[in-house]
Amino acid sequence: MASNGMRPPLPRPYARNGPQCRKYRRTRSAPLANYGALEPKCMASSDSSVQERSKSVMHLSFVKVAIFLTAYLGLGTLCFSLAGHQLKGEKTNVVLDAVYFCVVTMTTLGYGDIVPNSTLAKLLACAFVFTGMALVALILSKAADYLVERQELLLIKALHRHQKFGEVVNEVETKSVRYKCVTVFIILLVLMACGTIFLATVEKLDIVDAFYCVCCTITSLGYGDKSFSTEGGRVFAVFWILSSTTCLAQFFLYVAELNTQHRQKALVNLILTREITKVDLEAADLDDDGVVGASEFVIYKLKEMGKINQEDVRLVMKEFEALDVDRDGSLSISDVTLAESSTP
Repeated sequence: MASNGMRPPLPRPYARNGPQCRKYRRTRSAPLANYGALEPKCMASSDSSVQERSKSVMHLSFVKVAIFLTAYLGLGTLCFSLAGHQLKGEKTNVVLDAVYFCVVTMTTLGYGDIVPNSTLAKLLACAFVFTGMALVALILSKAADYLVERQELLLIKALHRHQKFGEVVNEVETKSVRYKCVTVFIILLVLMACGTIFLATVEKLDIVDAFYCVCCTITSLGYGDKSFSTEGGRVFAVFWILSSTTCLAQFFLYVAELNTQHRQKALVNLILTREITKVDLEAADLDDDGVVGASEFVIYKLKEMGKINQEDVRLVMKEFEALDVDRDGSLSISDVTLAESSTP
């Protein structure tokens, strides 16, 4: 609060006379789910409730993935089974070959061991490759992200057995991307080892060719000189190809995200360590009263860090002014009530 007794133009992030822990205010646009994260000491959730919420979200996501994937594979299997005579290549079972062809198509793998051989089959393949790519990019990647988060939490709990669940969650949130990157890399290594062993034992490839086929598969390279040709191999391939290709895509995504995070942290550190000048204070003084309050200073620093921009500030201030009915520069219950009552 300024020395002249006037209230600052922006509400403070916490009340001066209240509980010992800071009491953050929520805005209409702020997600309620993040409100607890702002006050971990004041609004600590029980371990079981956190786990239950995580399980419910993951369950809902996997249900959606299962529905879309089942619909895609079911429709593809039906179409390519009926058009099985219009596909040429190494065949084992009509239904299994159709499922296998769908998976190879949706992951853009294209071994070439089974290819469309008619106008209808080629048009179907064109339709299914686009829908399959969308399915992998929009749905399977989300499911993989939830799965990685689940395994990530188990990994952190194993590394920090002496800590409580809440402390483990805070550890995961602090270094989330790094742990995800490590977790998905471990999963990827396991999948590569499983694929290599399977190809060497079931498909009877030597160890080098088996590893070569694994690398060509997970990178969607698919030269086609080595592939799954047996009935048992294609059953394995239906599940393994989806898992391994999606896992590799997630790994590269986390690596890119980790690199971006490091650059962002370097920028934040540079901004927080440099000296404040008179020009900075003038730029931070939003209401031109010659005094920079805590809210103004925070907003200025966030703008420098690239967290928000001037348009964001303008929109938030516009909402604030709409709620500040009595125009005293602060919000109260009466302001919000009057604003809601005046809304048609």
